[in-house]
Amino acid sequence: MENDTKTVRTGREHIDPASIEVSPNAKLMLILAAVVAAICGGLYGYDTGIISGTLPLIGDDFHLNATMKEWVASAILLGAIFGAFGAGSLSEKFGRRNTTCLVSGVFVAGATACSLAPDVWSLIAARFVLGLAVGGSTQVVPMYISELAPQERRGTLVTMFNVAIGLGILIANIIGFTQRTAWGWRPMVGIAAIPAAIVFVSMFFMPKSPRWAAENEGMKSAIIQLGRIRTTKRAIRREVQTIRENAEGIEPQNRGWRGLFQPWVRPALVAALGVAFFTQCGGLEMMIYYTPTFLNDAGFGTSSALLASLGVAVIYCIMTFLGCMFVDRIGRRRLMLIMGPGAALSLVGLGVMFLSHPAPGSTGAYMIVVFLLLFMMFNSGGIQVCGWLLGAEMFPLSMRGQATSLHAATLWGADLLVTSTALSMAEAIGLSWTMWFYAFVNLASVIFVFFFVPETAGASLEDIEEALVEKRFRPTRGNTRIVQSEDEDVEEAA
Repeated sequence: MENDTKTVRTGREHIDPASIEVSPNAKLMLILAAVVAAICGGLYGYDTGIISGTLPLIGDDFHLNATMKEWVASAILLGAIFGAFGAGSLSEKFGRRNTTCLVSGVFVAGATACSLAPDVWSLIAARFVLGLAVGGSTQVVPMYISELAPQERRGTLVTMFNVAIGLGILIANIIGFTQRTAWGWRPMVGIAAIPAAIVFVSMFFMPKSPRWAAENEGMKSAIIQLGRIRTTKRAIRREVQTIRENAEGIEPQNRGWRGLFQPWVRPALVAALGVAFFTQCGGLEMMIYYTPTFLNDAGFGTSSALLASLGVAVIYCIMTFLGCMFVDRIGRRRLMLIMGPGAALSLVGLGVMFLSHPAPGSTGAYMIVVFLLLFMMFNSGGIQVCGWLLGAEMFPLSMRGQATSLHAATLWGADLLVTSTALSMAEAIGLSWTMWFYAFVNLASVIFVFFFVPETAGASLEDIEEALVEKRFRPTRGNTRIVQSEDEDVEEAA
């Protein structure tokens, strides 16, 4: 126990240090809260990934044409856009924890309704409801984890959401490949209700966001929540002080949607939404949804195409896990700048291989798979790791709920754009030119990151907000982090 007589001042409240209680299980509680919340990412990955294995079965069961299959597949994406916007208001009013609990309940209802759908229109409606949960989870879960995490571990803990997405996609591909005949489509979509129910119950026992508690329930409540997830009183005092200073004196024009479009916030808005757009428009979702279709068009057999699709899911899972481990050490900006060119070059090579029309089983055919997996490695280990994270950490507290709603909606809108145009583009201009188009998009993302995205690794959420207020929110030479000493600032100006 620490002995300290210093009083913690929290606005009008004066908190005696002796009243600050540190849970002996604080470290475990922090990790547990992040893991439980991140399971929602796994549900998102599973519910979006399972459609590739179930859609042929659904089509046969309901006698669907191509247009109706597209409706079934895209209903979840449309629902996600609405869910992302709706969760923003709920997370501000009722809190991050309660909204995550609600989202998991909607996951249970949506997955159950999908498995029991008597006709295609009921299935489309159920997939839309499931999309509400998917979109809501991508808005609230990264924000919830980012507000729980200490600054030095925020990147690792928030990107657990990405790792869970990868695991969900991988599990969906494994089940789709091995159990299509044995299970049928209804159990395949309905089984997602089980982990969702576990999250629903578990969230009642998780801590609230200390930042939300400070703004809505007072600093005493924030201290109680911090005591559940911080290991020392010193860490709590330091964080309480920064939260208090950040929360005091917020002008009305800097709150909510109005605050989000203030000029001083614009650099964060441009950086976060730009990265969100490139995260989805770089082609990864296209590969997850359509790899078997592309490979079939290139002459691969059905089994080979499905195995390659499974390989795509494995690479996604491995690379997001590695990104999770290293994003705080390497940095968000540096990671995207390192991996982005590799993704672009891989797509150039993939386009060249498609143009050569290699015979099945030839070296050229194997090179198609190699370039495909290389693209997944560079894209999922770079911008995919950072896309969700930046939206959760770049925005000020007074508008964070609305900002993360817009960020998640941008992600889902870009996903819907790619999903609804990729096959048509491939049919209109060919697979080679389609790959080269997405190579250009990946190159454009690198240029965007270089000019507009500063390094936020190592900075607290309050540090990032202070950088915005002081107009220091900008990329720096050497990719140095956004929080610098006065000496570094003088050195850089010189």
